Amino acid sequence: MPDSTGDALDLRVFVPSVLVIFGLIVPLILFPESGAALVNAAFAFATGQFGWLYLIAGLGVVIFLIGLAISRYGNVRLGGADDKPEFSYFSWVAMIFAGGIGIAIVNWAWVEPIYYYTSPPFGIEPMSDAAAEWALAYGQFHWGFTPWAFYCLPAIPIAYSMYVHNRPGVRLSVASRGVLGHHADGWWGALLDAVVVFGIVGGVGTSLGLAVPLVSQLVSGLFGITPTFLLDISVLLVWTAIFSASVWFGLAKGIRILSDINVVLATLLLGFTFLAGNSLFMIEGWVNSFGKMTSSFVTMSLWTDPVGESTFSQDWTVFYWAWWIAYAPMMGLFVARISRGRTIRELIIAELVFGSLGCWMFFAVWGGYALDLQISGTLDVAAILSQDGIPAAVQGILNTLPMSGLVTAIFIVLCFIFLATTLDSSAYVLASVTSRKLSGYQEPKRSIRLIWAFLIAGVGVALIQLGGLKAVQTSTIIVALPMIPVLGILAWSLVRWLRHDFAKKVLEPHLVIDESVK
Repeated sequence: MPDSTGDALDLRVFVPSVLVIFGLIVPLILFPESGAALVNAAFAFATGQFGWLYLIAGLGVVIFLIGLAISRYGNVRLGGADDKPEFSYFSWVAMIFAGGIGIAIVNWAWVEPIYYYTSPPFGIEPMSDAAAEWALAYGQFHWGFTPWAFYCLPAIPIAYSMYVHNRPGVRLSVASRGVLGHHADGWWGALLDAVVVFGIVGGVGTSLGLAVPLVSQLVSGLFGITPTFLLDISVLLVWTAIFSASVWFGLAKGIRILSDINVVLATLLLGFTFLAGNSLFMIEGWVNSFGKMTSSFVTMSLWTDPVGESTFSQDWTVFYWAWWIAYAPMMGLFVARISRGRTIRELIIAELVFGSLGCWMFFAVWGGYALDLQISGTLDVAAILSQDGIPAAVQGILNTLPMSGLVTAIFIVLCFIFLATTLDSSAYVLASVTSRKLSGYQEPKRSIRLIWAFLIAGVGVALIQLGGLKAVQTSTIIVALPMIPVLGILAWSLVRWLRHDFAKKVLEPHLVIDESVK
């Protein structure tokens, strides 16, 4: 039976976490120019001097997980002999996908290929045929195997700790115990968890900052309303109400249902765009770009351009890898919590295969649709991007679809649900991390979940009004640099546990090998 006090608020983690958040965010708001300059300098140093490390980490994580999936350890069930999956396969994959991608993909899937088309890699001529092919390939690369590998790696040792070793505590520090030993229970563990909390809050605060201007732009265009700060706050309040209600009802009645709706609505909108646009171009574009990405995967993963000294890799690949790493602890904790009863192989396939396929659908259809508009001359998406930014470009693209008013309205609803699934997952994870020795069979208290829901919303309001958004986004990504060795510690901890338990599996009743999946 779990400890009845395990779901109580753990001030030892909560207080340092809040202090870290406000200790970094408040100065950025009060002193925006000097704070932003300092953060940008730190970011330039992290990505410029250690960009190669992010790239090696990305390829290394993919290779490690593929090796783990095909090894004998892939059959290990994340749970006891009587543990069955808590959710259906569809709902499980939907929660993983919706929690991990959020609003970012509805922002970037339309426009990211246009950026690559006008500023391509490898010294290719901008807006050429080769630039168009690489534009679609790089969209799939940056939202494919490597990002989902970053998300997947922390989930396995966390779930192994919770469901195989039955250790209380839904935290990264607990999952690092195989290497850190008793230090995981001390201040080193608390500091690690506090940094994780900052990364989560900064990441979702930034997602709010990306999402609110987009939805405000679409709402103002749809209803003829002038974009104002009041409209931004109204949009944010609607979001807060949605994800607060979801996190209040918990995994089964809130987050799962919202994720299911999210996937169904996104599929319908993708299908409509596919039928309305140049379907053959989208299909051939995806097939061709998939071939380019897979055949050049190692080259794309490790390209630093040391001779040409272009900044493409640093501006895009290194930036994205840092962004995914910053989100990885949140996703690892959330996916571990919903994966009881699954095998290690099932978890790796769900993330690397189905997560990637989900993202590729968005880039194949929405990215392909936008690129076809650009190439055919129907809409100069690049000019809109350059002059007015992403929200205006997305609005312009949506206006080219049949029944654009209805499509825009549905797209706005999708934006609300997409980000809400990330925010409710984040609030749930933050509540879990700042609870005491919470077991994998318990949910954090509703009061703690709501505390974090409102804290996230408050951070979003402050950043939108006072302009600290970009600096906090950059700060979050800087956190990714020390998270790289943490990912190494988690992998090492997992391997040590697996080797130890397999060597003594006759004497270790907690280790369950699922023979049915061999």
